[in-house]
Amino acid sequence: MTRPDRAARPVRAVRIGPRAAAALVLVTLIGIAAFGWPLLADAGSGLAHSRDAPWLFAALLPLLVAVVVATIADQGMDAKAVAMLGVLAAVGAALRPLGAGTAGLEPMFFLMVLSGRVLGPGFGFVLGSVTMFASALLTGGVGPWMPFQMLALGWFSLGAGLLPGPERIRGRAELALLGAYGFLGSFAYGTIMNLQGWVLLQGMGQGISFHPGDPVPQNLARFVAYCLATSLGWDLGRAVLTVALTLTLGSTLLKALRRATRRAAFEAPVSFGSPEERSPAHCG
Repeated sequence: MTRPDRAARPVRAVRIGPRAAAALVLVTLIGIAAFGWPLLADAGSGLAHSRDAPWLFAALLPLLVAVVVATIADQGMDAKAVAMLGVLAAVGAALRPLGAGTAGLEPMFFLMVLSGRVLGPGFGFVLGSVTMFASALLTGGVGPWMPFQMLALGWFSLGAGLLPGPERIRGRAELALLGAYGFLGSFAYGTIMNLQGWVLLQGMGQGISFHPGDPVPQNLARFVAYCLATSLGWDLGRAVLTVALTLTLGSTLLKALRRATRRAAFEAPVSFGSPEERSPAHCG
């Protein structure tokens, strides 16, 4: 059994197999239902997300494990891949306190963009979710919003893994692509998290408050007004910092991450030679 030279082998994002894709679809459907059900509920249903957050968290953890196991089973990766996930999650969790609470400046998001690009959508989703969980423990940010944050950041990292051309786009073009995604994805993350908190905040004004039982289009119009009035500046700070860090540090970190994935044997192709090629005399 022989392996091709690692230095000569192109580094590709970890492709998502059928079992990992099924697990991701399931967790995404659960997440969409968790975020969106209050829009379809009547006025007397009780809309506190604090009630469903424990159930969402209980469903999310085994599904994250399922995504990791399915990705490893589909791609034949070893324990080094899981160890790399742990290291990146720890780094991301350590980055968050450096800017959290200051105009939306959260440097962990640029690391999620680059890591999702290299690791692919399956591991990217798990990395984003685990990073948010670890950072919540580190900063004391544990609450009913935490499982929703885990889902939102998981989707953010997953999207980076789905960007086109991981084997063709390199250099400045790739950094521009990742920067554009980081900018738009930062606003998407903030908007999704706004939906989680907005349904709990009532009495803010006729034009921006959530009205339980009203038609969905009317509530969505109020939700857009709420986002523009309350979180646009915060999301802009996150987006600008993500772009700036991606463009300045992205090239170096992408090379380091891709070198690490080669050493971790991500998708390492294995070829079987003839008995003569595997004999000691041939190796010598």
